[in-house]
Formats: sequence, structure tokens, C-alpha cells
Amino acid sequence: MFFVLGLASTGFSQTIMNGAERTAHYFPSLRMKRIAVVANQTSQVGKEHLIDTLLASKIRVKKVFAPEHGFRGHAANGEKVASVIDPVTKLPIISLYGKHIKPTKKDLKGIDVVVFDIQDVGVRFYTYLTTLHYIMQACAENGKPLIVLDRPNPNGHYMDGPVLKPGYESMVGMHPIPLVHGMTLGELARMINGEKWLKTADSCRLTVIPVKNWDHNTTYILPVPPSPNLPTQESIMLYPTLGLMEGTVMSMGRGTDKPFECFGAPWLTHGHYTFIPKNIPGKSVNPPFLGDTCRGILLTDFARNYIAGSRQLYIEWYEMLLNACPDRQKFFNPFFDKLAGGPELRTALLNGTSIKQIRESWKNDLFEFTYKRNRYLLYPCIPGFGHTKP
Repeated sequence: MFFVLGLASTGFSQTIMNGAERTAHYFPSLRMKRIAVVANQTSQVGKEHLIDTLLASKIRVKKVFAPEHGFRGHAANGEKVASVIDPVTKLPIISLYGKHIKPTKKDLKGIDVVVFDIQDVGVRFYTYLTTLHYIMQACAENGKPLIVLDRPNPNGHYMDGPVLKPGYESMVGMHPIPLVHGMTLGELARMINGEKWLKTADSCRLTVIPVKNWDHNTTYILPVPPSPNLPTQESIMLYPTLGLMEGTVMSMGRGTDKPFECFGAPWLTHGHYTFIPKNIPGKSVNPPFLGDTCRGILLTDFARNYIAGSRQLYIEWYEMLLNACPDRQKFFNPFFDKLAGGPELRTALLNGTSIKQIRESWKNDLFEFTYKRNRYLLYPCIPGFGHTKP
């Protein structure tokens, strides 16, 4: 069960309005209700935080649920985030990262409506999608309606990569979708409902407030970094490819001022860029090769000049780095298969399968996903956006 309120036709010359900014479409549903909000630092209404906007409008916000990196976005990747009382709003902040990933019946007691507003980056292993899934599941189990305030996908102009295989579900991937899925969280919420991916309940009472004046071919520059190690538009564009490097022996710049804009290692002879990873509070704790000098390649200019219009993952980089590694068998770590959604990509690269053959192996799954996904889209796609059956 779901509703879509206020869907407007796109207009390229018009200002993009996120779902949160379209207050006339959801404020009436919140009046006289007790509200829980799923939010972080990206939950902005113009230059004001959503929580401040709601409180200023006398809407009864009772608590906030926070994803990975915390409510203010100051926690490093994987860092434990405690549930606290926010010193500014005095609201209880309940962490949904760590052992407590889904709101309990007690958490939702006394709550009439849950509002979700978090900026995503369009990659399956970005954990905000997993948080959305567990919020939907908790709302369905406890009979609470959910309002998703949608935001554009900055990597929403393409789909690529392997589809997650059964048995490889984890916090970094729960759904049988491609690594780069080309959907917003509002569209994915509709898909989760429609495909009955909620394990313990039928469906969530879902309302999506869509973005106005945006479609999947409209460039969107994020006004607020979505997480500590994606501080620039270039890092966000490179993240679909470089995020997989978390599953290898490489550094992708954590602990530097260029996270996810470079890659390197102490043993790498390729490239002329050098960097030394350090501990940076709130950003990187014990990053790979802490204190060591790494040689590699800076990709910032490449992102600006090529990635912006790209519609593919740069798997070629993995082939090059694997061949450069002193011990090929130790290039990948066990995390890689979770990020990739199965062992096939790792096995193909180790076996020397050509990049063309690897891409061909994804085609059928991508075609089937495209067909399925079209039922849940809220925004137009350009001709040729999807994949044709081989």
C-alpha cells in the first residue's frame, strides 16, 4: 500500500525541490500527530534542518532515528554511534547503526507517523538504503504509516554492476538490485513494498513525497556531504567504483583530504600521486596503511571530465591493480563478495576473465531488473537509460 503526493512534470530550467521542501504536501498529515523522524545532516529544508522546520511549525516531533555516521554526520565509517539526547533540540536520538538496526515496538510506542528524510548516493552498499528497509519493516510490523521525503539520486542516470545474489544479504546490501541501481530512495521504497521484500510483514503504509523538477537525467549537486568520506561531488561520482575497494588491499584515500578521489598502496608503482593516511576524528579511524606512504592515482580531474557523463563502473581499474599486486591471491578480502553481492566478480577477475565478458555476464540480470524497476519509477528516464536484452 502506498501513495504518491504532488508528483509534478519535470522542468529543466526550474529549481529542484526536494520532498522535504514541499511542506504543503505532508504538513497536513503531521498536524496533531506524534512524529518520529529518520534524519541526519542531509535532512535540510532550504538552509534549515528538517527538525528545526518541523518544530518551528509546532509539529510534535518526539524522537529522531539516526543512520550510520549519526544524526549530525560526525561519526566515521563503521564507528559505533550511541543513542543520546541531542544537546540542541533536546530530542532523544536513537541510533540505528550497530546492534540496534531496526526500531523496536518500544521505540515506536506513542508514535503516530514516521518521517524518513536522508540523502542517498545510488549505490547498493551505501547503508542508508538498509536503514530505510528496516524502518519500513518496523512500521509494517507495528502498524505505523511512513512518509518518505524523496531526494534526487546524484548517480541516478545509470545502472551497472552485478545484481545481489541470494545468500549475500548484509548491512551493505539486502535487495536483489544492481550495485548501481539508478533509483531514488522513494522509488526503492515503492519497490520494496511492491516486490514484498519485507520479511516479517506484508507491506508498509507508505507515502512518498517526490522531488519536483528533477528526472534521472538531471544533474544534481548535493548541498550537504552525505557522509564524512564523501565530501565532494567528485567523490560521490567515483564512489560506485571506488567503494568496492573496501574489499581489497588498496587504500581509496581514507585518512586524507581526498577520500574516494584516489587510490594507492605502498607497493604500487603506477601513478605519481602520493599520500599518507592518518587518523582523522569523525572521518577515519585506523584507515588502511595508516602512517605509510602510498603511491597511486588522483582521480579528481578524471571525475570532473569523464565520470560525470559516464554510465559504467570502472572495473578495468581492478584488473590493473590485481595484476600489479605482489600477491594476487591476497588482493581481495572477505568483504569484497558482500559489496559485490556475490563471488562471481572476484572469481572472474582472479581467473583473468576479460572485462567485456564480465559485463556480458551482467546483461540478463540488468535487463530483468530494468523491466521490474520501471513499475516503481517516479521520474522520467531518458531514452536508452535501461538495458536491452542481449
